[in-house]
Amino acid sequence: MVPPAAERKSGAAPVSVRPLGEADLDGADEICRVAFGTFLGAPDPFGTVDYVRTRWAADPQAAFAATVEGEVVGSNFAANWGSVGFFGPLTVRPDLWDQGIGRRLMEPVIDCFDAWGNRHLGLFTFAHSPKHLELYRRYGFWPRFLTAIMKKQVTEGAAVPGRVLYGELPAAERPDALSLCRTLTGAVYEGLSLEREIVAAHAQGLGDTILLHGAGSELDGLAVCHCGAGSEAGVDVCFIKFGAVRPGPEAADRFERLLDACERLAAERGLGQLDAGMNLGRPDAYRRMIHRGFRTWLQGVTMHRPNEPGYSHPDAYVIDDWR
Repeated sequence: MVPPAAERKSGAAPVSVRPLGEADLDGADEICRVAFGTFLGAPDPFGTVDYVRTRWAADPQAAFAATVEGEVVGSNFAANWGSVGFFGPLTVRPDLWDQGIGRRLMEPVIDCFDAWGNRHLGLFTFAHSPKHLELYRRYGFWPRFLTAIMKKQVTEGAAVPGRVLYGELPAAERPDALSLCRTLTGAVYEGLSLEREIVAAHAQGLGDTILLHGAGSELDGLAVCHCGAGSEAGVDVCFIKFGAVRPGPEAADRFERLLDACERLAAERGLGQLDAGMNLGRPDAYRRMIHRGFRTWLQGVTMHRPNEPGYSHPDAYVIDDWR
């Protein structure tokens, strides 16, 4: 018999899991930084990057805390991208590692995915860590291609025709823009929707979303960009959290235009570095980024449930990393 949630134990310490509250954010942020810093051997690997507050604000109902005697000792976050769901960062206070708390923090995010009806689930983790791979394998996730977190120095580029920023649209036009975005992402992978990320970036002032229009009524591309300190980018960085172009024979050209538009946004915001994640299951997109001067500074692996590529295949021109 499985004990009630509040009574289950991890090691010697009774552990409870509950929604993460606003009052918990400072503690959860500190644990996130210490946990990653301990694993990576760096005092503060995030600096001015903020994962905890931004993801909590985007969807407080999908953020969870593990507690021991009322004190937060870990957290996890679920993200709903329509037919796709992913989670993280999952972090636990280092002195409580290997006591089953990570497994406890998996339970509510799996419940979220079940409730949302996502059919393709994923996460980003460390490819060199058997412990991480085995934890997530227990929940049906399987490692596929490596994902490169890449960066390049921003150069001043020319204006990109057809580029519009979501944040500059009149409020009355935003629902139609979101509809166009859903049509584009749905063409990339059925049911994929970035509405949550687009709205969150705007509402929290984290950056903006590039809408790349072509000759017709369809969107050619979109990119959700975080800009500067306090976002998921960090100081002096523009981070492409998600980017995609409309599939088809001219997708590669559209991808080049989208990268131009992202670099132009970074330059306009006075940011010196452009960051973007690229799954190596999208080889032509990866090669094009290398040709533009992007270089890998962090590498991990995405794990998938079921063990299928999702939208990471050779014909896809998508930027993301599921961190």
